[in-house]
Amino acid sequence: MSRVPHSPSRRTLLAGALAAASAALTGCSSGEASSGGAKRLRIGYFAFPSGDLIVKNRKLLEKALPDHAITWIKFDSGASVNQAFIGKSLDIAALGSSPFARGVSGASPIPYKVAWILDVAGDNEALVARRSTGISDVAGLRGKTIATPFASTSHYSLLAALETAGLKSSDVKLVDLQPQAILAAWQRGDIDAAYVWLPTLDELRGTGTQLTSSKRIGAAGKPTLDLAVVSDELIARDPKAVDAWRKAEAQALRLIRSDPDGSVKAVAAELDISTADARAQLAQGVFLTPEQVTSADWLGTDGSPGKLLSYVTDTGRFLAGQKQIDAAPAQDVVRKAFYLKGLPDVLK
Repeated sequence: MSRVPHSPSRRTLLAGALAAASAALTGCSSGEASSGGAKRLRIGYFAFPSGDLIVKNRKLLEKALPDHAITWIKFDSGASVNQAFIGKSLDIAALGSSPFARGVSGASPIPYKVAWILDVAGDNEALVARRSTGISDVAGLRGKTIATPFASTSHYSLLAALETAGLKSSDVKLVDLQPQAILAAWQRGDIDAAYVWLPTLDELRGTGTQLTSSKRIGAAGKPTLDLAVVSDELIARDPKAVDAWRKAEAQALRLIRSDPDGSVKAVAAELDISTADARAQLAQGVFLTPEQVTSADWLGTDGSPGKLLSYVTDTGRFLAGQKQIDAAPAQDVVRKAFYLKGLPDVLK
């Protein structure tokens, strides 16, 4: 296609969200689970090396909130997470900074707020060309077919890489595929290149040439991050659960450093891969300390948002310039989508 289409309407997204919600969850009242009257907590996550997988594997949140019925729901991309939040079928979820910028844009921003940073994209997201094409740099992709999950951080980084190389999206054929579909298309020879994340990325590297990565693109001024967002409804209904969840995520970040072997085993178990592969994949991510997350360089604290505010605002402007969204969200709109209350307590 000559240009990536505009983001779908909220009505279209809502229809998809409702279908996803009914498939993933049974119907429950707003604040209660269907059994025993326990409080409900529905968490969206990705099969991607991060502290999220450690929290899930070690049941850190279940231990902190024994009176909550906690459900973990796997997603393939940020676009489907946004749909699920519109359909009110999620309370907390991992979400890339680019789909988050999309979510808070427009006349009806999605009712959620960023409350934590899971990781900063590094070499765990990258652009790879099939080795058989002979392509050795991004400029060589002119006229080629490139796959990426649309509305994802990889999509955003791909557009940034093309722009830096002097290419427009119309100079290539962009194809919207989820990670597993990218791998299948790659194996069939249907695509020339792909921008995607681990673990699919490692599969492509076996027969491909890496052209750039999100680490390089971020260092050049367009960083992407894996954020964690919470619904406005959960913040109003159960703020203590949000605090407990952030403390569990902070504990996971500490464990990545203090117990690397245990962290590797947890990620390997969740992804069903070898510990050697899990160790290699974790090494490609950039994991902040809890102190860094809450610093002025990143998320910040209540009353003093950090540089993430500028990163998300700049991402919105870039997406608007690429015709991915109708208009960039103003910085004050983005600021309202930050939930920073109680962050210093996470460090105690």
